[in-house]
Amino acid sequence: MNRIRTRFAPSPTGYMHIGNLRTALYAYLFAKSQGGDFILRIEDTDRARYVADAVEFIERTLAAAKIIPDEGPHHGGAFAPYVQSERMDIYKKYAEQLVADGHAYYENGAIRQKMPRAGETTFFDVLHGNITIANSELEDQVLLKSDGMPTYNFANVIDDHLMEISHIIRGTEFITSTPKHVLLYEFFGWELPTFIHLAPVMGKAEDGTVSKLSKRHGATSFNDLIEAGYLPEAITNYVALLGWSPKNSCQEIFSMDELIKNFSLDGLSKSPAVFDYAKLDWMSGEYFKAMSDEDFAKVADKYFGDFDAPRKIFLSSLLKTRVAKLSDIPDMIAFLKNLPQFDVELFNNKRNKITPQKSAEILAPAIKILENVDD
Repeated sequence: MNRIRTRFAPSPTGYMHIGNLRTALYAYLFAKSQGGDFILRIEDTDRARYVADAVEFIERTLAAAKIIPDEGPHHGGAFAPYVQSERMDIYKKYAEQLVADGHAYYENGAIRQKMPRAGETTFFDVLHGNITIANSELEDQVLLKSDGMPTYNFANVIDDHLMEISHIIRGTEFITSTPKHVLLYEFFGWELPTFIHLAPVMGKAEDGTVSKLSKRHGATSFNDLIEAGYLPEAITNYVALLGWSPKNSCQEIFSMDELIKNFSLDGLSKSPAVFDYAKLDWMSGEYFKAMSDEDFAKVADKYFGDFDAPRKIFLSSLLKTRVAKLSDIPDMIAFLKNLPQFDVELFNNKRNKITPQKSAEILAPAIKILENVDD
């Protein structure tokens, strides 16, 4: 396999959180930087957790993030189908082959992998080096359930081989499962792909404690951040820097083409990355500042309310340098729609020797002048 082929293989069990988006992005950037292929595969064998609209949501999210598969459920490709529930006969064939070869056995209608009891299994990871796990720690995992559904640990190995995946990029939570996958490759006599296990994305709580990013840290999915008013390009740019940095460069603002040009595996970090909302706000603000008034008015349109087009463009010239996210806008312009009640005491200013009476004298002629101003 000389051609680089990566895949993103989500389960349609919910919406795409930041960790999943980063995995997809890195797999896409690596494939494209090497002139290779990026594949979307849907691993839907966990029917109990299946969410009906999740596949469409995943595809819309990837499209919004400008992560475009070369092959996938709605993109076609030489290795279709790309949905695991449509590949049942394939898994059955290979599971039965393992039984025939003595590497698996039937139990209560299911097929289990027969693990070696002695020795060790070692595999190489690009970020973590050689990883060795004693075979005695590996249980005889189920490959094919009694209802004919394959487990993740079996189906992903079969599909990765048949789809000629050269590099598997996924989270560190899969490191302990990888020896089981390696043994399957060995049982079939297949060449191993290259493994890259990414460190997790962490979140910081108000008390300063750091833990794996979750809902308690705020918006944690691409869609949550879009709903909060961040630009898709800014989110993608920020996520790219959560565990990767360009070599010999301090650049932080990247277009997708620039990310592809600069991306390399040796820029990945094996240390956890912390999702920093302040840094995302800064980056988002840089994207807004770089926009024309007209373009800002278009993306911010629904946040302006019923102002006419010229007024929206004028407001955009003032707001685009001041906002971190579009949802900040309504509060910032609320006073233009509903004038607050001002206490007359606000006209008292000792330093400027101003009183309500003196202010009234100044305001009377000022109002006449203002009444003649067009805008």
